[in-house]
Amino acid sequence: MTEQNVTSSIKIVASDLDGTLLAPNHQLSEFSKLTLKKLHEKGFTFVFATGRHHVDVAGIREVVGIPAYMITANGARVHDQHDELLYCGNVKESLVQPVVDILKQDDSLFVHMYQDEDWLLSREDDYFKKFHSDSGFSYKLFDVDNAPVNGIAKIFITHPQHDHEHLVEFEQQLRETFGDQLNISFSTPWCLEVMDAAVSKGAALQAVSEKLGLNLDNCIAFGDGMNDVEMLSMAGKGLVMGTSHDKVMKALPDNEVIGSNEHDAVAHYLCDNLL
Repeated sequence: MTEQNVTSSIKIVASDLDGTLLAPNHQLSEFSKLTLKKLHEKGFTFVFATGRHHVDVAGIREVVGIPAYMITANGARVHDQHDELLYCGNVKESLVQPVVDILKQDDSLFVHMYQDEDWLLSREDDYFKKFHSDSGFSYKLFDVDNAPVNGIAKIFITHPQHDHEHLVEFEQQLRETFGDQLNISFSTPWCLEVMDAAVSKGAALQAVSEKLGLNLDNCIAFGDGMNDVEMLSMAGKGLVMGTSHDKVMKALPDNEVIGSNEHDAVAHYLCDNLL
């Protein structure tokens, strides 16, 4: 199928945020905002597909000023354009504390949890306060020895010095302990994420497309992390950012690679091929 035939069937545009659609400062450039508005005016449905919390993403959507679907927490939550919850997939309550017990072994790491409307963090950090400044969303502290277990969309750890190989050790330990009970993946090389086994951005994008009476062949998707692999492989067209980790490139050897978020590669691709 030619590039023109593929893009002519596209009705839904889905994009990861950090490392993909957002600039390196974790905010949308003016060019990207304008491009998303043009997409909406042309009748395309836009989907934010991210590991971020839905409250945070709703703030970003408001900045853009378009109605958009939100796939958040890597697919553990799906909201429509009117903030109606379409899907909710939580980590099983019996697994939450055992997962946290493994992740808390190194107290230099930050342990995070997304619980319903809240972002929970194991200790204070100035970087994370600034990270979400665009949306105004911020964290609350929680006790890693007595973690809340209900309504947990995902659990994740970040490394302050961006040491990927150290986090790989925790990835291996989690896989050995929990097997196929969990979906474990990296959103960035220094952020290891844990969701329910049934949760992925790909499954969530399929749910959105079915809600709209369409299918995955009608979707184009952009991403840069291992948590994007299912979505990029399932969409009719899946674009990989040129700045993606080698693991992503190896997982998707046949997918087209575009430029970097620093140069608004997603917006430029959309302008050149859909607009």
